[in-house]
Amino acid sequence: MNSIPNTEIILQVLLAVGLIIVVAKYFGIMARKIGIPEVAGMIVAGLVLRFVPWFHNYGGVEPNLIYAEANQFISYMSEIGVILIMFSAGLGTNLKSLIKSGAKSTAIATCGVFVPLIMGTIMSFFFFGFDGWGTPAFFKSVFIGTILTATSVSITVAVLKEFGKMKTEVGQTIVSAAIIDDVIGIIVLTIVLGVSSGKGGYFSVILKTVLFFVCALVVGYIVYVLFRWYDKRHPRSHRIPIYALGVALIFAYCAERFFGIADITGAYIAGIVLCSLHDASYMESKIDINSYMFFSPVFFAGIGLKTDLSGMTWELLGFAVAFVIIGCISKIIGCGGISKCLGYTWKESYQIGLGMMVRGEVALIVATKGLSSDLIDTKYFTAVILLIIVSSMLVPILLKRAFMGNEKIPEPVPTEVKAFE
Repeated sequence: MNSIPNTEIILQVLLAVGLIIVVAKYFGIMARKIGIPEVAGMIVAGLVLRFVPWFHNYGGVEPNLIYAEANQFISYMSEIGVILIMFSAGLGTNLKSLIKSGAKSTAIATCGVFVPLIMGTIMSFFFFGFDGWGTPAFFKSVFIGTILTATSVSITVAVLKEFGKMKTEVGQTIVSAAIIDDVIGIIVLTIVLGVSSGKGGYFSVILKTVLFFVCALVVGYIVYVLFRWYDKRHPRSHRIPIYALGVALIFAYCAERFFGIADITGAYIAGIVLCSLHDASYMESKIDINSYMFFSPVFFAGIGLKTDLSGMTWELLGFAVAFVIIGCISKIIGCGGISKCLGYTWKESYQIGLGMMVRGEVALIVATKGLSSDLIDTKYFTAVILLIIVSSMLVPILLKRAFMGNEKIPEPVPTEVKAFE
């Protein structure tokens, strides 16, 4: 190992990251042009880069060493990218709307989490078997169900705007339920990771989770007051996003170190703490620049690089197909079913279920945490990627048909579109 100068390793890492960024952004743009999420294109870019010989032999100079060094650097950058994405998601939360969303949106979000969780877990039992509660196979199945709890409504929002339904009761219900869905999903992920890691029983993990949120509430309020004071005196200062990013990283560290909570949970809570500030959108835009230009391409392409297609079997293909089917229908059953019980019409319930069906980057982030916790293998990323692509292509078509016959009311088109939702 000492025979390779550090300079050589650094140069190879620079080349690897440069290739990843260029190829990932190109594939992301191509994906957006054909109507699928940009993140899906970046993942495909990672899959393509797996076949580039340079990523395996590095010019013939101690390939294993340099490949491992480059992989380690990409892994670090990917972890920071995940934290930035979740922090940005927290900053983009409308806390007032979340509080006022009411019992209906909360009920829809709750069913939108637990129905996919249960259906995904049961489906996984048929593939992994069931050999008792608390076994590795049991937690593996539960985690597969946890991946299905995530919702991404960026595509749904675009369709709602097109049909002038964004401000209707159905539109507002979908958006509010999606926000609450993410919060509940993060809590479920936190508990599943805590229990499966052997850091304590159910009671211990739940207690740590509660303590974390209590501490986050107290410390978060202090941080919010300090930022509000600073924001009033230095509005739109370049220092505010820098301080905010530092707070997010500290929250992420403390969550993992002191409470055994996933670092992305800490980053997400940090975003929610600061989302009510006057300059929250300004901070979000600055964070998104770093994420959009560097960290996100590395993260999403890194998923493609980690995805192993060489082990694809008929059984794995069957799992992927079942995963996609359960992933799609579970949201319709969970969200649409409870909507009907809450007084919505059958058509409105179907629209709500469809609106909550899309999966995106949160599902990938959850899957990545499972990989780092040894709950799933890299080969199962194929199923997650397939679900994102299929749901992203199906929802616009089905949702437009579901709104057929309704009068279209034009809404103003936003001048800025976020890179990632």
